[in-house]
Amino acid sequence: MIVGYLLAPLAALVNALTSVLQRIGVETAPASTTLRWSLMAHALRRGIWLVGFGLMLVEFGLQATALRFGDLSVVQPLLTTELLFLLLILGVWFHYRLTLLEWLGSALIVAGLGGFFLAGAPSGGRAIPDTTQWLVASAVLIGLITTFVLAALRGPRWWRAASFGAATAFTAAYSAALTKAITTYTTRGWGQVFTHFQPYVLGVAGIGTVFLIQNALHAGPITASRTTMVTINPLVSIVLGVTLFADRLRSGPGWTTLQVGALAVLVAGVVLLARSPLVAGTQQSGNHEHPEELLGRARQRPRVGPGPLEVDDAPAMAGEVSVEPAPERT
Repeated sequence: MIVGYLLAPLAALVNALTSVLQRIGVETAPASTTLRWSLMAHALRRGIWLVGFGLMLVEFGLQATALRFGDLSVVQPLLTTELLFLLLILGVWFHYRLTLLEWLGSALIVAGLGGFFLAGAPSGGRAIPDTTQWLVASAVLIGLITTFVLAALRGPRWWRAASFGAATAFTAAYSAALTKAITTYTTRGWGQVFTHFQPYVLGVAGIGTVFLIQNALHAGPITASRTTMVTINPLVSIVLGVTLFADRLRSGPGWTTLQVGALAVLVAGVVLLARSPLVAGTQQSGNHEHPEELLGRARQRPRVGPGPLEVDDAPAMAGEVSVEPAPERT
């Protein structure tokens, strides 16, 4: 079990790096590719995105192993450390100025979620959900995913990125629950795994998760989308762990008060981050070079989509390139 809990923060680090590389990979896609497979076609032509996709597979392996040895309600909250790793990457690699607001907000989110699962002390998690439970959970999650996708179709860039991030969080939590069930079946032999529906549904959910992640990264600031992802994902996973896998939380007035207090700390962290220019997309990087140039890749065409991590909204929203008129000859 300890091995699983050690692998979860490592998976969070890999996921933070994956998000940055894939954000750079989809940044030049036109705004018109939102919720279209042409966005994926654009991404697949970018070498840096493919590197990020390779790291995504590594992250999935680390997470699956962690879920194999640990409880869903504990492993998923540990993945919230991704937010701290992301801030480190933005500060060290891209030279963004990180203020106390960003660090405090992120620390409160991680501390709130960590405090919640320490106070709740989830245990059990060895039950196998029946078909009815899966159907109910699937219907509820599909409804929530649809709601957030529709919300992401309008509003400022940070709102669209955050809404797509929330939708992705639900699909990712659902995928984690399916993975948990599959890893349980493997204890009876791999021949038993493919006699159940979970591997096939996981294939569909996995594709949907990758697709929504790209839309979240393409829609606006990376910090806006990742904040909702790392906040909502573990909370949904805790609910799924309790309702599907029989995870048990500590009960009683004292423990319940601590759990509510931890969630209040989490909400405070989200409110602080929501006020951050880095999340809103109004802070500029300290680098004067394009991120791809920092990675040794020259730009070969003008940008037609949102900036690498956050840029001016007007050209990105319109999906256009502004061209200065040539001076008149005299």
